[in-house]
Parts: sequence; structure tokens; C-alpha cells
Amino acid sequence: YHLRDWIFSRQHYWGEPIPIIYCDKCGEVPVPEEDLPVELPKVENYKPTDTGESPLSTVLEWVKVACPECGGAARRETDTMPNWAGSDWYYLAYPLADKLGVQSAKCKVQSCRGKNIFEDNLDILKYWLPVDTYVGGDEHNTLHLLYSRFTYQFLYDIGAVPKDITEPYYKRLSHGVILGSDGQRMSKSKGNVINPDEIVEAFGADSLRLYLMFMGPFDYTMSWSQESLEGCYRFLKRVWNLVSGWKNEGMKGKKGNGGDGELERKLNQTIKKVGEDVDKMKFNTAVAAMMELLNEMDRGEKKDPTSSRCTSGLRGASKDILEKFLLILAPFAPHITEELWERLGNEFSIHQQKWPEYDDNLIEEEVITVAVQINGKLRGTVEVQSVEAKVQSEVEEIAREDKKVKKYLNNQTIKKTIFVPGKLINFVF
Repeated sequence: YHLRDWIFSRQHYWGEPIPIIYCDKCGEVPVPEEDLPVELPKVENYKPTDTGESPLSTVLEWVKVACPECGGAARRETDTMPNWAGSDWYYLAYPLADKLGVQSAKCKVQSCRGKNIFEDNLDILKYWLPVDTYVGGDEHNTLHLLYSRFTYQFLYDIGAVPKDITEPYYKRLSHGVILGSDGQRMSKSKGNVINPDEIVEAFGADSLRLYLMFMGPFDYTMSWSQESLEGCYRFLKRVWNLVSGWKNEGMKGKKGNGGDGELERKLNQTIKKVGEDVDKMKFNTAVAAMMELLNEMDRGEKKDPTSSRCTSGLRGASKDILEKFLLILAPFAPHITEELWERLGNEFSIHQQKWPEYDDNLIEEEVITVAVQINGKLRGTVEVQSVEAKVQSEVEEIAREDKKVKKYLNNQTIKKTIFVPGKLINFVF
């Protein structure tokens, strides 16, 4: 990491006071433990000084103190800690939120000041630590987690945190950077800054949320695309129109008007995929899967050109299918799904519901089309049962017997077979 000594002090008001007292006779003296923590004085003016010193240097009644060792005239350190000092350990405070804060700070009896807050609650820290996932920008992730780890290792060495939790973080993820539509970093001088308030005003918060998840892999750097944003807006508009249409037409039956068998299969496949993709932070493919599901639900022929009722598709789907679709969409588009959930007759918030379960029996496709290549060129396709499509020997046997493929193989000696389960098989000779 090319680490070097770095300046820890800052010349600003907002920061943790450094607990050091300077005495002409005794030198640098730590603030006694019973006087910790040192609290910032209340001031009317915390602007920078003309001398370059901290604004605290002008608060003489706070600066001037007696030396803890000799009792002589002394002064406090007026520099404060950098803004990342407190955030080095804030995650440790979350599990102990009910034991920290105003009540502890106001307590004048040392025994209740919580100086041993970590040591006294090792069981709670052991339950919550380490942090499962830390997400941030690449530069912030690297630097901040180094600083944070230094602090944790100190607490570990003095026994203030559980001895069997040696590291503070289990996993880190760095998100990508959103560039302007011109492919450059957003900058006022370049005039390519995207104002989220304007986007929300024009397209709604859900459209923006959905687009941010859909625009690409979580850790990629990508350019802003207004066209893709509008595509997400149209997707949500279709969801709104179709679910509202189903409600308005009063189709409240559990079986719908047909087409539910295939929809059930597609729905269960999508529930499985979205759940797995969310766990892997693959939000873009999760959104794509829901878009595919909507296409299936909206794929219906109308009996009467003047009617909006479909013989299959969403308006012929069951209420159960609609609700499960909204449930998996809810984390991505919380506002519109909440409204539609209520319009379907549900009283409690969609965000208080359990994640829908999928039926393993409805996950597999009955028949899968597998592409057959000869030396990398497509020479045919074969229909294979979904279970067999995952087994190379099964697909290879079926492919070799296909008439179109047979003439290209022509009894050649196959040197290598490339197999992608459920997708393709490639004979190389």
C-alpha cells in the first residue's frame, strides 16, 4: 500500500478533541482517564482563524487548564482528529446503540460513563461481528478500511473486542463510477453533471433507482444513458398500467383465464434468479429477469380489439402471480409496488412481507434447445430434456445422432468437445 506516516491532526472545530495537555514543566501529558472523553466547547464562531490555528485556540476558557501532574498552568491541544477517526469504529457502536448516547454522556458518575462499553458487551459484539459486507467507492474502501482495521487491531490487542473475531470486516465490495453521458467524470466545468433531483422530478424516484441497478455490473464504471433511464421508466409504466388494468377488470380469480401454467414456470424461475442475483449483488441481471417475466405476462392476444382484456398474459394471470411479481420488484421500486400492492387489496405494507418461495418442480424447463457447433460454427440445434441438457454425455449422444450434425462430423476424429450446460456443445477436430 506504500504506507507512510500521515498527519492525524486537523485545524477545524468539528472533530474529536485530541486528549493531550501541554505543560512547560512536564511536557506532553495525557488527559487523565477519569476526565475522558474531552468534549468540544460550545462556540458561536467555528470559522478558520487567520493564523492557521484551530478555531478552538480562541476559546481560552477551554484551552487553559491545570496540568494533571504538577497542577501548574497548562493548555489543551487545540487540533482535532480527522473526520475518519470516528468512522473507524462507528460500526461497533451500532450493536450497542441502546447503551450509548445522551444518557451516558450526561452521566456524571464515572462508573456509568461506559468507558468499558466494549468489554462489558462482548457477547453482543460477538453476535454482530464481523461486518458482513462493506460497500463503498474503490479509493474510499481501500483507505478507510485500512484506517479502520488499524483501530480494530488496537482494540483487539487490548482485549476490548471478542478474541475470536480477529478481523472487523468479512467482505468488501467496491461500486463502480457513473460517468457523464460523454464518457467523462462528471464535473460542473464540463457541464455533464446529472442532477438526481431533476431526474426524480421528471421520471420518479423508482425509475432512477431501477436504472442505477440496471445500468451494468455493480463494480463497473459506466456512462449515463438517458435512453436507458427512459426504458426503465417505460417498464414501470407498463407494470402500473397492467396491474391496474387487472384490478379494474375485476379479475380476482386464482386461476385466471389461461396461460397460467407457463407463467407459473417463468415466475418461479424468476423468483429463484432474482433472489440469487441479489445475494451476489448482480442487480442488473435481476432487473433483466423481471423485465423478461413482464414480457411473458404481457404476451396475450385480445379476443376483442375493443377490449383490453387478454386471453393470456398479466390480465389473465392469477392474483397470486401478480403479488409475487410485485414482491420481487419491491426492493428495486419500493414506491410503485407499495401502491399496487394496496390496489390489489392488501392491507399491510409490501415491505413487511416475506420473500416469495419458489417451487423446485416448476424451475426446470421441460425441453431446452441446445446449439451444436462444429469447429466453432453453428451447424444445428437439438431439443433436450432440461435435466439431460446439463449432462455432457447425454447432449453429446443426442447431438451425434442429429441428421444435420452427422453430415458435418462425417466420422471425423474429435479432438476436443466444449460443453456449456444447457446452452451449447462444440465438437472440435
